[in-house]
Amino acid sequence: MNNFKLWVIVSVVLIINPKLCQGYRILGIFPLNSKSHMVFFEEVMKGLARRGHRVDVVSTFDNKNNYPNYTDITIPAALPKLVNNLTYDFVKVAFEDNNIVHFIAENAGNLICEKGFQNAEVLNLINHPPDNPSYDLVITEIFAAHCFMAFGYHLKVPVVGLSSSALYPWSNDMIANPPNLAFVPNNLLEYMEKMNFWQRLYNVVHTYYYRMYFNYYTSSQNDMIKKYFGDDAPGVRELEHDLALILTNSHLAVNGPRPTTPALVEVGGLHIQDDDPDIPADHLKWLNESKDGFIYFTFGSMMQIESFPKPVLDILYKSLGKISPIRVFMKAPHPEKLPPGLPKNIRTFTWMPQLKVLKHKNIRAFITHGGLMGTQEAIYSAVPMIGMPLFADQFINVDLYVSKKIAIRLDYADMTEDKLDAALHEILYNPLYRKTVKKISEKFLDRPMSPLDTACYWIEYVIKHGNKALRSSALDLYWWQVALVDVYAVLILTAIIIAFAAIAIFQFISNIVFPSTTVARSKKNN
Repeated sequence: MNNFKLWVIVSVVLIINPKLCQGYRILGIFPLNSKSHMVFFEEVMKGLARRGHRVDVVSTFDNKNNYPNYTDITIPAALPKLVNNLTYDFVKVAFEDNNIVHFIAENAGNLICEKGFQNAEVLNLINHPPDNPSYDLVITEIFAAHCFMAFGYHLKVPVVGLSSSALYPWSNDMIANPPNLAFVPNNLLEYMEKMNFWQRLYNVVHTYYYRMYFNYYTSSQNDMIKKYFGDDAPGVRELEHDLALILTNSHLAVNGPRPTTPALVEVGGLHIQDDDPDIPADHLKWLNESKDGFIYFTFGSMMQIESFPKPVLDILYKSLGKISPIRVFMKAPHPEKLPPGLPKNIRTFTWMPQLKVLKHKNIRAFITHGGLMGTQEAIYSAVPMIGMPLFADQFINVDLYVSKKIAIRLDYADMTEDKLDAALHEILYNPLYRKTVKKISEKFLDRPMSPLDTACYWIEYVIKHGNKALRSSALDLYWWQVALVDVYAVLILTAIIIAFAAIAIFQFISNIVFPSTTVARSKKNN
């Protein structure tokens, strides 16, 4: 009888509050069609689903595997296809000849907001959000399309931001995170270790210029938010300052220690899960037979190496051919477009489970464009690198690894056969790089919790305790109050007043104690 009563009580409680048995319901919104970004976001959402939460994910990518509690809401991409579709000419025009922040703000920000809100699936979420159960949290990307933070306001739930890189110059203010510009260069610059005065000055000017530039060009998102969420909806800057938490793809073992607000949690390497399919049998056989080792060569999920100018490819062919019998495993989305004469020690592929390749026993080095996801996987696998940065944060990533003696940098714009020969010889035969990357890999892996468990813990913390739980009081102050400009001004003014008062008192006392000397001095002056 007692068991029956207990069963009835439990059943009633679960009917009244179903979240006790099914976890929270979470909405993820990631409309940028960048695969490298989505890899990070997808792993967070999959991790939450595995913990029993129900997640709905709005993105331009279908999750190929059917995960329990994971629902895809696929929308069309606002930008042209990026996966395996970026060419040398496009990168040069979009990221070198033009302002990259303008490209980010206008295309990855405003355009995605405009197209996203016009989508029927997104409009349905705005006008008819589910209520059985309703959402408990919104998760979205911290990059450029911050208009989607308005879902948190609309649904009256906290918003968590995910950044697939270290924070860009315009992101720190959202949670009052100190940018530490005295020793931390922003990630649109090349890395500068132990900056001198002029470098610190440039770092400050560059950071604040691009922050204002980004904020100015994304201010048009205010009108979009009010159009779809009502005239009373807050603007994009207000929404940014209402963020509960940002999870960022960085880690002190690689990026170095730095002070942060509790609302910024580093989960670098979260995407490294090793749950991809196995290496195809024919490729695996070739790698296993590479007794002298092989170099893994890829420019990431977007770039077409075959689109590079022929002189650059000629240098690659000549230098990589010289290192035979060491082999080269090179990604080429359209290998038929490569010029003839590919060296016999090079094997091309269109896609590969990257982590499994980097963990292969015969790998000796990684040639990379410096993308954060791939280079973190190389550090995880303790593989030294040759970095050829192309755009965005790739320059600072490669420079940071160079400073740590785990990589060598080459610039494709002025690359020569001799330079590439020297880099290959150094990375293959100098044991320093492999020894150093092993040490950094150990630090990167040494954590109290896995990065995914850390992310899930803090996301659940915010749901349980609200969007103010980690909020910094600095968000309530003006910049000059945070920097103590007013306090320093008062202290300096007080010191000046005290100094003048002391001089005046000294002169007054001197006139009383030494009146004859003072009179004589006055006559002499006359």
